[in-house]
Parts: sequence; structure tokens; C-alpha cells
Amino acid sequence: MGFSLSATNVVKRYGGVTALADGNLSVASGEVVALLGANGSGKSTLSKIITGVVSPNDGKVLVDNAVVSFGAPRDARRLGITAVYQEFSLVPELTVSENIWLSHEPLSGFLVNRRRLRDDTQKLLDLFAGVSGKVATDIPIKELTPDERQIVEILKALSRNPRLIILDEATASLDTQQVNRLFELVARWKAQGMAIIFVSHRMDEIFRVADRAVVLRSGRTVGEKSIGETNRQELVGMMIEGAELRQQKRVLPVNPDATVRISVKNLHNDTLKHISFDVRDGELLGIGGLQGQGQSALLKALFGDQRYQGEVIVSGQTVTMRHPKDAMKHAIALVPGDRGTEGLLFIRSILENMTLPSWTKFGLPLNMTKARDEANTLVTELNIKMGGLELPVSSLSGGNAQKVVIAKWLSC
Repeated sequence: MGFSLSATNVVKRYGGVTALADGNLSVASGEVVALLGANGSGKSTLSKIITGVVSPNDGKVLVDNAVVSFGAPRDARRLGITAVYQEFSLVPELTVSENIWLSHEPLSGFLVNRRRLRDDTQKLLDLFAGVSGKVATDIPIKELTPDERQIVEILKALSRNPRLIILDEATASLDTQQVNRLFELVARWKAQGMAIIFVSHRMDEIFRVADRAVVLRSGRTVGEKSIGETNRQELVGMMIEGAELRQQKRVLPVNPDATVRISVKNLHNDTLKHISFDVRDGELLGIGGLQGQGQSALLKALFGDQRYQGEVIVSGQTVTMRHPKDAMKHAIALVPGDRGTEGLLFIRSILENMTLPSWTKFGLPLNMTKARDEANTLVTELNIKMGGLELPVSSLSGGNAQKVVIAKWLSC
């Protein structure tokens, strides 16, 4: 049976902030629609309205040409609509099987059928066979890496046998092989008649997988294009008002006489094998490698979050990073790969998150007026869209939450 969904003139306000002013999107069976927009453009809000996570203030959503009103995600799931969101929604202490089938476990009478639970999970795991790392039916989620958790999130959505699946930045945590496998599955789902909304900032992926692109800007749908009839420059121009797209110019190398700000010599631990490099003032050093090759371990070692051996020299002084506070004393900050578990306290306010690393500079008792003034300055500089500093970080879109992670370090 075919499927169609359309969102028309959808509006969502959070207090004085309009997250979505005029959202429009349609998708049908056997189609992949890319949903594009800069951070804070309304992509996540529109996705959450389609899946029943939030309710719109105005506009309408039609499924199979009938107007629907979702009071909760379960209402959308009953119609075959599910999503894989940017933020993980897994229970760390439960196993992979228990997370995938949570709230719709296979039953024998009134009890969970554990054998069927594992068998059905294994059928899903087979979709990512060879690229899923150590993901297994009975392993607890807390023992998995971010890319492995992302695979579980995808399988959790698939366990609902969806007619429409929204992939919201679902490739952000995956390595190249995992992305390739996901796109193979997307092609299979499309051939089977599933409708797919694909949210990503990666243009190469958009042109690889999508049929159409719908572009949001400042909470409004500003247009849509067939992928075969557009290009990267046109889509970026639609996403960013007034953007002047110039050909990239070659960046000149850093001044070799610039001060070496940090020097790493023979850094090693259980993961790292004798890493050495220098970084000078004004230099941006890229760290490459496939997922899980030690990039995160290197950054965490330099930030005092992992034990290491070797020598680290900061501003000409040999230092030992035994704890993040040691790194902070030397003006080293870390924006981690997983903001949900390592970068933010989602149940605490935006203000608290912004001032967490630097609260001592506001005195005791805390000078809250000074703290709010500084936070508001960062909100303006980073263009963070929010309803107020007292709201929890969980009220923000993914892009704006990421800006809070950056802001808390800029406040130092």
C-alpha cells in the first residue's frame, strides 16, 4: 500500500521564539527527500512535529490525504512514522535487544519471549553485519561506542516496520563503511516503497542518496529542488540568505617562525602508539583516520581524561594532564564528539551549562547579573536561538545545543 505525507504552513513557537514560521514538506512512498537548512533553521522542529514529539501551533499534517493530529509519538508510530534523531534515546543499562524492542517487546502471554527477542534482534543486526563493531544482542548499551549506538538507534526505528523513516543526522557518528551500508539499505527501503526524509549537512551525501531537496531558512521553507536539476552552490545559496559563494582559495601555510603552542612527543597508552606533533599559534591541525583509530583517545589524553605516557609541552612548559582541570589551567578546552553524554547537562539550564567551566570568575556568592550578561553576549555572537537562558538545554535544537558546548569554553 502506498504512503504519502505532507506538512503545510506548519508553525511552532516556544515562548517568544518562533522555531518554525512556515514549514512545508511532502514525501511519498519510494522517495528520499533531503531536508536542508543551516543550524536553527527548523529542521529538527519540523521532524519532531511529523513524528508527534511536539505539537504545532498552526498548520496541518496530512497522512494519506487525511488530516492527522498527533498527541504523542505513539500516535505517529501507529501510522508507520518513526525517526532516528541526532540525540541518542537509548537506556545505557539495558541490552541492545531490550533497547530495540522497548515498549513493543514480543510476548508469550504476559511475559517477554526472550528467545524471540534475541532472534528478532539478530535479524536486524544482520543488516549491518561486518560493520557493526561489537554490537550484539545481549551487550549493554553503555559498553558501546557512539557509532555502535547509532546503529542500534537505526535498528530501533526499523523494528517498528515504518512506512516513513526520518534520518536526522543519522550518519554523523558513522564511519565510511557504516555510511555505505546505510545507503545500501536506504536504496533497498526505497525499492520496497518506504518513504524517507534525510536530514544532513553533508552535501556529498545529499547528492548521493536523495531525489528531492527541501530547504528551510529561518523557520520557513524557501524552496525545493530536484537533485538532478540543482547543484551544491544553489542549495547553499538557498540555505543562507545573502550568501556570496566564492571559489575556495588556497590557504597559505602557517608562519614557520610562529610560537609552538603545544608539542606532543611519544604520547602512548593502551590505544595510542607513540604520537608526536607540534601545533603553532594560528595553525589548525586536522586529525584523520577511520572511526575508532584513536582520534578521540588522543584528544581526551590531551584534556586529562585518559591516562598516557610521553611528553606534553604547552607554551614551553612540560605539563602532565592527570585531570581536565589540569588542561583547563593551561587554557586547553575540549568540544567532544558526543555532546549528549560528554558535553552538556541536558536537564540543566542554558545559563548553567554556559558558566559551568568558568563559574569561579563570577565570585562567591555568584554574581548572576554578570553571568547572564556574559552569557547573553555569547548568545548574540553565536546566534543561538532560544526561549531564554533559564530554559533547559534539552529545549534547543541540535545545532543550537552544539553552540552552547562551544560557548561554555569561550566564556573561559
